[in-house]
Amino acid sequence: MEETPEALEGLGMAAWWLDDDVAVFDARERSYRLYRRRGDRRGAGRVAMALAEDCLQLRGEAAVGRGWHQRAHRLLDGLEPIPEQGWLKFWEGDLALASGDSPARARSLAVEAAALARQLSDVDLEMTALALEGLALVVDGDVPEGMPRLDEATTAATSGEMTHPVAIGLSCCYLVTACERIRDFARAAQWCQRVREFCERTRFHFLLAVCRTQYAGVLTWMGSWPEAERELESVLDQLGANRPALRHEALVRLADLRRHQGRLDEAGSLLKQVDGGNASGILSRAALALEQSDPSTAAHLACRFLRQLPPLGRTDRMMALDVLLRAQVAAGDLEQSRTTLDELRSIAATVDTPAVKATALVGEGLVASSGGAYDDARNAFEDALDLLSRSGASVEMARCRVELARVVAAMGDRDVAATELHEAVREFERLGSTRNVATATRLLRDLQRAVTTSSDGLTRREVEVLRLVARGLSNPQIAKQLGVSVFTIKRHVANVLAKLDLPSRAAAAAFGARKGLT
Repeated sequence: MEETPEALEGLGMAAWWLDDDVAVFDARERSYRLYRRRGDRRGAGRVAMALAEDCLQLRGEAAVGRGWHQRAHRLLDGLEPIPEQGWLKFWEGDLALASGDSPARARSLAVEAAALARQLSDVDLEMTALALEGLALVVDGDVPEGMPRLDEATTAATSGEMTHPVAIGLSCCYLVTACERIRDFARAAQWCQRVREFCERTRFHFLLAVCRTQYAGVLTWMGSWPEAERELESVLDQLGANRPALRHEALVRLADLRRHQGRLDEAGSLLKQVDGGNASGILSRAALALEQSDPSTAAHLACRFLRQLPPLGRTDRMMALDVLLRAQVAAGDLEQSRTTLDELRSIAATVDTPAVKATALVGEGLVASSGGAYDDARNAFEDALDLLSRSGASVEMARCRVELARVVAAMGDRDVAATELHEAVREFERLGSTRNVATATRLLRDLQRAVTTSSDGLTRREVEVLRLVARGLSNPQIAKQLGVSVFTIKRHVANVLAKLDLPSRAAAAAFGARKGLT
């Protein structure tokens, strides 16, 4: 029996649903050749478009995928208006967004696809294109315009109005992606469950893997770490060697989870499996370097990530700016941290969701605290805590409590500081974040020791300087850590020696050690 391009096209689609990449390429390439021999430009263009996506999703071959896109364009151009032309625009917009191209380009292509869909009365194409437009707007920071489009598309997908499984799945997936970007995790959790039910019902394995990866990010943020771990390990088992881009994303998220858990060596090992140019991997390595007390590397990697982004990719920039600001503060680079904070504030004002505003407020608190403006820092951290409590962000709340405790302790309110630290320790213990438990517990001990030392007549800042002297830091190192000049530190050391009637810096270090300040 003679092969037909239609039969091979159908076989390719069946293999795609079964995640059999070898059969997918074999069937579709044969189908393409038969359509070309027949002179069927529409059929050949449709299959070329499918092969473009296969190259990107199954093999990670962007150049080959673009080549197939170009073939599809040349074959479909000049034909009467047909849905394939709209889907080609849609997939090019999807690629533009996924590859870090300008969100404006993705939005423009989505608008063109939706306009053609309305002309052809194709609801599946129209709603999927509307969802892509919504996501592009959210990536650009225009949440008030973007989220209603995503809501509309997802409503059509879940109400039975849309019929094509891929269109339904993508529309839902875009909504979850948008929620994660703006850190609207309570909303994302609800939609993730619906998408998972749809994927399991239709055996949509690829989208189920995407959903599980996104859902794990939601769970990590909300503090459900054992469940997040199970989801990511399931994804990695399911993917095997297929779909390298998605596998790398799952590895990055598992590395982020390990970092939160304090398992830094494991996080580093996971990131070694990720392509060095992968944007998410670069940002994850920056966050890991910060945890490893290497702010210089963290800042370098965060800037590298930012250079890959268009200036208007605001929600992506926000995540990197958060890491960059923390690195700059840790390195004592207050001038640069203020510049970073200005951009972070601008994005927060545009995106205007509780969790994003909290991110900017935490940054504000860190910069204010480093500059000694403790009243401003306290207000910022307290406001951030109020917003984070509305977002269900367990780990971020605990981290914010630690920073608030540092500030109120410096202001002399040790009872409040101890309360915040106890709350943080309890939450870190629940999460299983041993490294953070150790940090908060150490701060509690330092707080208790500072109470003992204060009877010797030292100010809070002098106690802080004495503690760092006792730990063996030089004056320039202390100045950098506290964000002040070396001259100011020399004056504090002189005051400590005078008040304690000590003859030398070495004697001060020994005194601090006896007091338990090391």
